[in-house]
Amino acid sequence: MNKPWLNQYPEGMPTEIEVTEYSSISDFFEQTVQKYPQRPALANMGTTISYSQVEERSRYLANYFRHELKLTPGTRVAIMMPNLLQDAIAILGTLRAGLIAVNVNPLYTPRELQHQLNDSGAEVIVVLENFAHVVADVIDKTSLKHVVTTEMGDQLKFPKSKLVNFIVKWVKRMVPKFSLNGRIRFNEALASGSNYSYEPVNIGLEDTAFLQYTGGTTGVCKSAVLTHRNLLTNMLQATAWISYGAPQGKEVQPGKEIVIAALPLYHIFSLTANFLTFMNLGGLIYLITNPRDYKGFVKELDQVSFSCIPGVNTLFNQLIDTPGFTELDFSSLKITLGGGMPIQTTLAERWKQATGSPIIEAYGLTETSPAVCINPLNQEHHIGSIGLPISSTDCCIRDDNGKDVPLGEIGELCIRGPQVMKQYWNRPEETKNVFYDDGWLKTGDIAKISDEGYIYLVDRKKDMILVSGFNVFPNEIESVISAHPDVMECGVIGIADDACGEAAKAFIVKRNPKLTEDDILAYCQDKMTAYKIPKSIKFVDDLPKSNIGKILRRELRSLM
Repeated sequence: MNKPWLNQYPEGMPTEIEVTEYSSISDFFEQTVQKYPQRPALANMGTTISYSQVEERSRYLANYFRHELKLTPGTRVAIMMPNLLQDAIAILGTLRAGLIAVNVNPLYTPRELQHQLNDSGAEVIVVLENFAHVVADVIDKTSLKHVVTTEMGDQLKFPKSKLVNFIVKWVKRMVPKFSLNGRIRFNEALASGSNYSYEPVNIGLEDTAFLQYTGGTTGVCKSAVLTHRNLLTNMLQATAWISYGAPQGKEVQPGKEIVIAALPLYHIFSLTANFLTFMNLGGLIYLITNPRDYKGFVKELDQVSFSCIPGVNTLFNQLIDTPGFTELDFSSLKITLGGGMPIQTTLAERWKQATGSPIIEAYGLTETSPAVCINPLNQEHHIGSIGLPISSTDCCIRDDNGKDVPLGEIGELCIRGPQVMKQYWNRPEETKNVFYDDGWLKTGDIAKISDEGYIYLVDRKKDMILVSGFNVFPNEIESVISAHPDVMECGVIGIADDACGEAAKAFIVKRNPKLTEDDILAYCQDKMTAYKIPKSIKFVDDLPKSNIGKILRRELRSLM
């Protein structure tokens, strides 16, 4: 096929990437530790630990899983917490034990958590105590057999560890009461695992590493099966991209880089871009536990000479507007990576003016581990493109009949490459629907490819709403709201939102005339994560429908 993007690659950029030096993510991590044993690996809330310390603690947790819980390879382990040292240790400990990690958003409601645990068949969950009450609410309705709980300060240095745990629990009252019989504390699990010798598990590149949940292109909550090869390839692809073509003086230096991980590691963007890629570079991964505390976030940024900060529109916009941010020292900043949602041109201009660093826009999907396209690092200004396909990645545009269209014409963006998922977990029909017979993945995004090989998104084929980089699907919101006894019908669409990029708007036909907007919001708060809750609600007399009674979302805008 014609690949015009290869002509735009910077000198030295490999056109193909293949995993040859690693047999698994565990093997990759262990080899990385041998290269950078005493280099700082993770930092969080004033505590920094080296690669050797991460290796030791993740090894102890792997031993606990294998020898105390008797878990066998392939068992699913859910991990439910924000960016903490424990989160990174839990991810690595799970993989090093030959188990499958299931990333869980800690803000999930009981309904959402129950679905994900049952769908994945997770037998173990590692959860921050702040969210353990949600686990307690659903544990009897799931396949969970073991619960490991951790407090926020558990892996911090003494005495800060005790102080943080005391303040979180007794001063700020951030830990709702819960009862989980037989649970074990995270630090106790590590101590127990330290009594065993570690033996690497025989896992390979084609084995599953993560069940990464996404709404996909159809709105059904499902999990992409990501193998060790998928993630290692994407890590190598990303590493290669940021290692070539940087402006003079901004070259990436292994063993010396610091990345700000404000996006949560349970999100695929952060998991690959922050965690795996900068681990490959022997970098320091600076974990931000609560990036929504922007004043506190800026204070942390003032303490570290960071070289890379991945993010989304919401994050960048809020930072620029936070007092003190523009006074920070950005002399070490080499890469600002934007993804998760289209970057706004006005934001890109404000960011460049404030930091001197252009936002390098990228594009990816959960199903592709996630990176597909990235703009060259030497790009000075935002051009509205999601970039060039990265090494070993083929992209094409197809019409509704599955036929390739010429360069410059609009159609559905399709992808083929070694980072593309194996399948959806236990959903053969969904898997069949998202792949063409010749192996191309349908993204559901409408795009075009220029003569030079740059890809431009035009619109989304489906009705997915991108709220601060997270996929939100009208089907789920409609299902929740329609279950309210005073609601007759509901239709949901996405609308533009300055703070979040997009937000949900619900159109509701009342069953009870006394129903109010506050009633709906209160109902939703108990059923859905905050970013899924509609920001706008309009009561209407009727909803537009097709001749078979299906609500026509495309016509809901006429009711605005």
